[in-house]
Amino acid sequence: MFKHPFSFEGRIGRAEYAITYGAYIALYITVNVIRLEGAGAFLGILFIPAIWIVFAQGAKRCHDLGKSGWWQIIPFYFFVMLFQAGDFGANEYGFPDSHPKDGTASSLEQEIDSIGKVDVE
Repeated sequence: MFKHPFSFEGRIGRAEYAITYGAYIALYITVNVIRLEGAGAFLGILFIPAIWIVFAQGAKRCHDLGKSGWWQIIPFYFFVMLFQAGDFGANEYGFPDSHPKDGTASSLEQEIDSIGKVDVE
């Protein structure tokens, strides 16, 4: 979990997306309470990486559902991302809970070919 939070590539499951979204809401409430008290106007800068992470994780969750990352900007679509199960097995965005930089197989054929092979050096 949370191996590449800033990346828009790969797939993540419901749990990782829910944790990310919950952490963003907690940060949002905390920063706004502090800002209402008059202290910490500079805390708004924390939202730049937080918003990036939320959109990146949302894109990966959309990929898990077999959709483009742009689907997350549809109003109330985050309910679908929270509650709908992802595609079982590989889809056009990779294998479940995968990221291209993790060295996972990029296609089902490569995955099948790798079964039983041992790297000997």
